[in-house]
Amino acid sequence: MVRPIAFLAGLGFVFVLLFSLVTGAIAFIQEPPKPTVEHEFHLHPKEVSFASDGPLGKFDRQQLQRGFQVYKEVCAACHSLHQVAFRDLEGIGFTPAEVKAIAKGWATEVPSVNPDTGEAATRKGTPADKIPAPYPNEVAARAANNNANPPDLSLMAKARHDGGAYIYSLLSGYQDQPAELLKQFPDAKTPASLHYNPYFANLNIAMPPPLAADGQVTYADGTVATKDQMAKDVAAFLIWSAEPKLENRHAAGIAVLGFLLIATILAYLSYRNIWSGMKH
Repeated sequence: MVRPIAFLAGLGFVFVLLFSLVTGAIAFIQEPPKPTVEHEFHLHPKEVSFASDGPLGKFDRQQLQRGFQVYKEVCAACHSLHQVAFRDLEGIGFTPAEVKAIAKGWATEVPSVNPDTGEAATRKGTPADKIPAPYPNEVAARAANNNANPPDLSLMAKARHDGGAYIYSLLSGYQDQPAELLKQFPDAKTPASLHYNPYFANLNIAMPPPLAADGQVTYADGTVATKDQMAKDVAAFLIWSAEPKLENRHAAGIAVLGFLLIATILAYLSYRNIWSGMKH
């Protein structure tokens, strides 16, 4: 008795699924979904290459230092980098003395406690400190940025699809709204408090163009600081901040592949030697 009931219940379940599938397909054909402004005008990241790309990729430390300079002089005014300590900057080619000077001269001091009174205080940074956030808390960050909370950039290159290419495209992709967009979607005009960027998910972003003009940063190595160059350099730096051990991972992967190749050859030769006298 139980089996027939179970069979009928299963048959009813399959019927309901098929009915839902057929009715959904008919509805889709009769009334296809209307295109949205995001679907029509959102762009995939630009084609861009970095020295760290690919299984043999290695960081260009001169580029990373330029990218850090862009972060320090432009991005650090709003965005934190709380997963990176000052001493980690030795990984991009700075000497211990340079790291100490960077930490001590950072614009935002490190939160601390007055040892005499126990009250909150601040002090100069040391190499062991994490890079301090520009705002004490989220409320202060929103109050200073039109209620938008600037995200931490430590892992941004891993948190977004296409990582460095996305960051580069976003920073270099600010533009005026296309006339075709306003023609197709008259109600989609970018609000006065936002900025049009086709590489951002919903096309309108609260962050003003951070790289507003060529020469905004004067590179220590003499590289010409065009907007495109600055965007590429800071994107490379954020790829490093998201995965500072990338070169070690690449080296370990190549070593493992080499070991497996040698082990496979030895196993094959052993097989031939052991079974060489056997007749098929």
